[in-house]
Amino acid sequence: MQLSGFIGVGENIHCTRIHKVGGKYVKESPDGTHAIHYESEGRPRQLRIPDSFVGTADWEAGKVKHCAVAMHQGLHGDDAGKAAGIDYLQSLAKAQAAAGATYLDVNVDEYSTDVSERVALVEWVVPLVQKSVEVPLSIDSSNTDILKAGIAACDPARGRPMLNSVSLERLDAIEVATQAKAVVIASAAGETGLPNTVEERLANLDPLVQRLTDAGLALGDIHIDPLVFPISVDGNNGKSFLAAVSAIRERYGAEIHIVAGLSNVSFGMPNRKLINQTFSYLAVEAGADGGIVDPLQVNVETLNSLDTDSEPFRIAKALLLGEDSFGMNYITAAREGRI
Repeated sequence: MQLSGFIGVGENIHCTRIHKVGGKYVKESPDGTHAIHYESEGRPRQLRIPDSFVGTADWEAGKVKHCAVAMHQGLHGDDAGKAAGIDYLQSLAKAQAAAGATYLDVNVDEYSTDVSERVALVEWVVPLVQKSVEVPLSIDSSNTDILKAGIAACDPARGRPMLNSVSLERLDAIEVATQAKAVVIASAAGETGLPNTVEERLANLDPLVQRLTDAGLALGDIHIDPLVFPISVDGNNGKSFLAAVSAIRERYGAEIHIVAGLSNVSFGMPNRKLINQTFSYLAVEAGADGGIVDPLQVNVETLNSLDTDSEPFRIAKALLLGEDSFGMNYITAAREGRI
């Protein structure tokens, strides 16, 4: 299989994203403060972590939400902190665009519990990101007010923005999308819960797609998210998702897009990069034409260069297809350093 294109929705400017405390990126300075170490324009840089992030439940669990740190510093830091916070966010954007991202997803939902604060934050961060890249943005939120504010802040000169997402439980977001002439990610979530089977996904998507087309969206404006669940929870989750992709492609034809949060499948597993790349390849084989991914790991070049005859690919594929009971072969191979 040789891909000519892949709709990559870059997932890295997201307040849920974490770095490990004491890991590769988060280090303690001689003065006892902590900083996130990164590169910008080929030079090593540091983003100081404010005291308000240290000692929190996340910190005690060994993790820090690095995009939230950058946003906090960019808004509330001293002059050096503001400069570093802005540079950090723009560096993330530039790296994803350079790797071939079609859209950049921006999510501020876990920055705070205050909706008005998050509305103001998305209105600040969207223009900031857009200054550094030419690709359009995807505004991602579970709150319609935040979606509306983020979409309104998007520059149409970059192309039509993406709204992430609409669903049966969030039908009011359809009007936000149509008023802004945005394309949409349409989630297979139901009115009150998440689907488990192919049939449940289709049962949720059929009325949603109808509502979207009735509102004036073309099939090509719709990016279906069939929903990916971790294989660490159920070994059949990968196989079920791939079957859903094939069924959705058959149901709606070639014009509609199928783009899902593919990295969700590897949560809780070792060597997530291998799983994510293998799963993305299998998803495209099944009929998907994109994904919400880290573009530095999953893009046209990486998918076309995968060695599908290699032992790592075959072991990961067996895991994702539910052929590796409890993932024991995969976990053993990871422990032995074979993958």
